[in-house]
Amino acid sequence: MELNGRCYCGDVAYEIDGELQACFQCHCRECQYITGGNANTVMVFSQDDFKFNKGDPAIFARSDLDTPVNRYFCNKCGTAIGSISPSRPGSFIVKVGTLDNPEVFDPKFAIFTCDLQDFHHIPDKLQSFDKRPPKKD
Repeated sequence: MELNGRCYCGDVAYEIDGELQACFQCHCRECQYITGGNANTVMVFSQDDFKFNKGDPAIFARSDLDTPVNRYFCNKCGTAIGSISPSRPGSFIVKVGTLDNPEVFDPKFAIFTCDLQDFHHIPDKLQSFDKRPPKKD
């Protein structure tokens, strides 16, 4: 899969050339903070298949956590591009809204529905999990 994306102002851009690992909605409370209230809609790729090709994104990681998520964003316009999480080593988690063609997003499941808000929407066809789905063997 070949995809491109950028921040709102265009100072930071990226390209992806690789296999999709996962595609989902996350409704956890942390993601609600990060998005401003909605579910986080993401696609996951190998870090090796993701490359920033314009600009130098800023990185935020909470200093009060033992294993924080590294969150990449544009330091000029504030657009959240994606993250690297200890729960998905070797992967880059891309925010769908930053893709040049976000219509490729076809979520396969929703996670952390234990934190679902009344205003969140989960399509009927989507498999949902209270926390994370069981690990594959």
